[in-house]
Amino acid sequence: MEGKDNESHCKRQNPPYAVSTVMVHGASRFEPRTGAVSVPIYQSSTFRHPALNETTGYDYSRGTNPTRAELERTIALAEHGKYGLAFASGMGAISAVIKLFKPGDHLIVSEDLYGGTYRLFDEFYRAYGFSFSWVDTSSVNLVEAALKPETKGIFIETPSNPMMKVTDIGGCAEIIHRRGGLLIVDNTFLSPYFQNPLDLGADITLHSATKYLAGHNDTLAGLIVHSQDALEERLRLIQKGEGATLGPFDSWLTLRGMKTLALRMERHQENARLVAHWLRKCPQVETVFYTGFEDHSQYTLSSTQARGHSGMISFYLKDAAFAPALLKNVSLILFAESLGGVESLITYPLVQTHNAIPEAMRLSAGVDDRLMRLSVGIEDAGDIIGDLEAAFARCGKRGG
Repeated sequence: MEGKDNESHCKRQNPPYAVSTVMVHGASRFEPRTGAVSVPIYQSSTFRHPALNETTGYDYSRGTNPTRAELERTIALAEHGKYGLAFASGMGAISAVIKLFKPGDHLIVSEDLYGGTYRLFDEFYRAYGFSFSWVDTSSVNLVEAALKPETKGIFIETPSNPMMKVTDIGGCAEIIHRRGGLLIVDNTFLSPYFQNPLDLGADITLHSATKYLAGHNDTLAGLIVHSQDALEERLRLIQKGEGATLGPFDSWLTLRGMKTLALRMERHQENARLVAHWLRKCPQVETVFYTGFEDHSQYTLSSTQARGHSGMISFYLKDAAFAPALLKNVSLILFAESLGGVESLITYPLVQTHNAIPEAMRLSAGVDDRLMRLSVGIEDAGDIIGDLEAAFARCGKRGG
């Protein structure tokens, strides 16, 4: 079953295909000259011109490359957008988007988001005259209250990283569009299989394709999708001018990973559901954050704007002393940064993904020394739970 996936069609194909089908076949489906069903890796930095003022459409791979172009067209179809752009990492994609704004502009940003995004905004772009307000964007009222005359954009993660808060995409779009600004949605946690922000009013959606899209913890990639002609020329110039483009081999790896996105996301989701319910019964765990719980405060909103809940879980330990023992004693689950790969990964946000965020802001968002983040992989769910059970058993009553 694909949940509501059959209702999520890629609008620029005839007939319109479900996102699962688009991911398998890609934008081109096959290479026309040879019939190859896997797009070739055009591992070339430059391309021959037939004659002066004539071109094959490709000249230099920093600007355009056929393998990367296939990835860009495919993600655009999957996200129901007109244009796709591929970058060397998710952070490269975010950096390109922020360059659409100018010094003096103000952006409202989810306070509960990846620490690397905070570092990029606060330590780099603030120095160039940009200003940011960090807001609990799961409250539309707080977003509205944070508006300033110079507010030109809203940047959200939904669900958020790591507290799994859900933001009303349509509500934020309405707020920022009243003043001609842009809504940017980081869709990494759900992928286009479960959520399509452009359909809900977002202007730009982006991904760390390193995560669920590529899906195998073997490449770095970032993707942007949008549908506005006015933005495309500027974004292409930023992409080419700065040169943080995705290479042909990494483009191919991402395309290959995306072919199994639908299968993996269903398995991630089912495993996460089982693990999340088990964690709720674990005596060493105080609170579990998972958007798939029907008693999650924003379950109804999540069910309205998304078709699933992915494989991401966060939880509070009852005692911070359990953390070192848990991280040391997991065996099948890997203590590592990142998320969204086939392997289950456990992360300690305080010292890994969110260390760049100032302590007061981090604590206000809920990231403290008891918080763990779990990216549930596609292994056997019983084995994942068994590994957690054995690791927690070694924690004792006060860690160890």
